[in-house]
Amino acid sequence: MSEAGMRYLLEALSAGSMRAAGDRLNVAPSSISRQIAQLESQYGLALIEKGRRGVRLTHAGEIVIAHYRNQLADREALRAKLEELRSVRTGQVTAAIGDGFAGQSFTSIVSQFSQANPLIRLEILTGSTTEILRMIADDEAHFGLVFSTPNDMKIHVRSVIAQPLMAIMLPDNPLAAQPSVTIAQLAQVPLVLPPAHFRIRQILSAAEANSKTYFQPAITSNSIHVMQDMVRAGIAVAILPQISVWSELTEGAMVSVPIADDSIEETTTSLVLRSGRQLEGAPLRLLKRIEAQLRQWNRPVGRER
Repeated sequence: MSEAGMRYLLEALSAGSMRAAGDRLNVAPSSISRQIAQLESQYGLALIEKGRRGVRLTHAGEIVIAHYRNQLADREALRAKLEELRSVRTGQVTAAIGDGFAGQSFTSIVSQFSQANPLIRLEILTGSTTEILRMIADDEAHFGLVFSTPNDMKIHVRSVIAQPLMAIMLPDNPLAAQPSVTIAQLAQVPLVLPPAHFRIRQILSAAEANSKTYFQPAITSNSIHVMQDMVRAGIAVAILPQISVWSELTEGAMVSVPIADDSIEETTTSLVLRSGRQLEGAPLRLLKRIEAQLRQWNRPVGRER
């Protein structure tokens, strides 16, 4: 189908004659006749009735024009849908995050985004680092937030920040006044830690091996909220990145104390997506919002020492 021929045929029908259509389009009437003749040759049927001063469609012409008008309507609908994606009015975003990030600070980002974009459907999945990287590689999630920087050709690291594990406790805890704490000191206090297969515990195991001191946590939980509650109640000290309790730290409800171990100092937090994947619309907007928050999370927080 010739796009120019269809446009000229529609214009001739609308204007009522070849000459009127030529005036509207600023082309010679013969050019319009020639384009319509090429269409008729292509379809093997007459599209307009011959010998009339005005333009009147044959039955075949009516079918062709109806089809073309449907195409124009479909294109308009497509443009509208794409514009909705560009303006982030509608769409769906699936993000996968480690449970350690599911604190109030991250929840606030999601809540603000949802309130500003009420027609966008959000799905927030949690899991281990291994599970999250699989979801990213299989396009089950648009992007992910993981504790550590993956070395995987299928994963693109969009942003990365230093985010060492810290001892998280109440301000009145005796250890809170110290500039840092050792693994040996932490082993002497009640701890609440995630299960052994979590990335946090894997990092801690290297630090424990370095100091030849091994933790026996008083409480083990795969829920960041349970860990926060145990600290808030004064029952235990948690070992988490500051991101996990950012709101509590900024409010002064908890404090973070650095852990004196080089392997912990090197830990990072990464915002990742599948290599080669180009995000648009709603997923890109939320990704950029989280990326901006990462820059805030990359600074120290807590009371002055």
